[in-house]
Amino acid sequence: MLTVHHLGISQSERIVWLCEELELDYTFRRYDRRADNRLAPDEYKALHPAGMAPVIEDNGLVLAESGAICEYIDRVYGKSRHCPGADHPDFAQHLFWFHYANGTFMTNGMMQLMLSMADPQNAMPGEFVADRTAKAWQQIEQRLGEAEFFGGSQLTLADIMMVYCITTGRMFRGIELDDKPNTAAYLQRIGSRPAYQRAWAKCEPGVAPKLD
Repeated sequence: MLTVHHLGISQSERIVWLCEELELDYTFRRYDRRADNRLAPDEYKALHPAGMAPVIEDNGLVLAESGAICEYIDRVYGKSRHCPGADHPDFAQHLFWFHYANGTFMTNGMMQLMLSMADPQNAMPGEFVADRTAKAWQQIEQRLGEAEFFGGSQLTLADIMMVYCITTGRMFRGIELDDKPNTAAYLQRIGSRPAYQRAWAKCEPGVAPKLD
């Protein structure tokens, strides 16, 4: 039996959403963050040597890392439904956005956070990262004006990975979508998906998703 360990307000929401899109029979376990430092509780950290969300268990396997888990579940349980093949016209765009989510986009946000904590008086590194972040949002807005989904014509793992970045990830950064109509419209489409609604209700009961 597949078990998804979800840490509140974290990237593990991606995994729950994917399971709901695939309509899987799985065990869901939710963990609250610690009150003193907002980090994962010790019982969550003990699940995997990485010590962070997300984590799944499946027939003796314990696996971490969002992208790896998404690929594993989609291939093992979904027959690669959300991964266009190499002969599909959306293949390259799907690959790009799937890896861009954590490889570049979220990295920009982490760099901003670390720089502000390390040396708030040094403006140059912060300006560099802020410029990279602004360009990233411009690229997202352009892409979502060209295609219905990040990967192209259908929902793929690229969307599963990117949506967290531009929804829950924004809760910590104060970025609004007033000047990003394509992104805002895309998030309304995502928010109308029954699988996304079911996943969010499980992951963050009583909290409104950051869809606008």
